[in-house]
Amino acid sequence: MNLKPQIIRYGERAILLQWDFKITSENLHFILSFKKYLDDFYIKRNIYINNTYNSLLVFYRSSIDCIYDDLSYLKTLDFSTIKPLRNSGNSYHIPVCYDLEFGLDLEFLATQKSLEVNEIINLHTAADYTLYFMGFLPGFLYLGGMPETLAYPRKIHPRKSILKGAVGIAENQTGIYPTSSPAGWQIIGNSPVNLFDKNKTKPSPFEAGDRIKFYEITSKEHQLITNDIAQGTFQLKPETDV
Repeated sequence: MNLKPQIIRYGERAILLQWDFKITSENLHFILSFKKYLDDFYIKRNIYINNTYNSLLVFYRSSIDCIYDDLSYLKTLDFSTIKPLRNSGNSYHIPVCYDLEFGLDLEFLATQKSLEVNEIINLHTAADYTLYFMGFLPGFLYLGGMPETLAYPRKIHPRKSILKGAVGIAENQTGIYPTSSPAGWQIIGNSPVNLFDKNKTKPSPFEAGDRIKFYEITSKEHQLITNDIAQGTFQLKPETDV
C-alpha cells in the first residue's frame, strides 16, 4: 500500500493531501496520526485541519506567506514512518427511536432486504461504528462499520426536509442529521441527542476516531430525553467501555 498521498495546492488558502485508500478503520487511524503530526507542525499558526475518509485539508485562516514552503516540505516527508494511532477516540452510546413515526424508510428497507423491521433494528444496534469525519452539515456524523446486509443506495428523490436527529443509511455508511434539512439518505430512526451547538466553545462533543454504539429507545423515552435536554439535565458523556 502506498502511504504517500497526492499533495496539491487547493485554492488560495489550502493544501490537500489525498490518499488512494479504501475506507477502513486502519487507514483512518493512519490519517489521524498524520493529522496529529500536522497539528504539532502548525501548532503556533492559525490553521484548520479537516479529514475525510481518505484526505486531509489544511486551511490557512490568516497568513499564507509560508504556504509554498509548507507544500514543498510536505512533499519531502517519509510517510512510512507514521504509525497509526490506536483507540485514540472516545466511546459513546447514542439513543435512537426506531418507531415508524421516525423510521420513515424502515418498512421500505425491510422489504428491499427481505428482512423484518426488527431485524433491521437489531442489525443496526448490534454494530460497533467508527466516526470517520463530520461534514456536509456542521456536526453530521459519517459512521463506518455498518453491516453489509444493511447497505442501500441513497434515495433517487431526496426529501425536502427531515427532523433534526434523523438516523439514515446511504450505501455502506450510517449517519445522523444534526439539524432539520433536506435528506437523501434512507431514514430509519431518530436520536434526541444534540450533535452540534454553535453556542458552545466545542460545538460538537465528537471527533474523528470516536466509537459509536446505538441503543433502541421507545417514543416515550425519546420525548423524556428531549425534555431533559431542553431543561439542561441530560448530557452525553463518553463511555468507559462500549
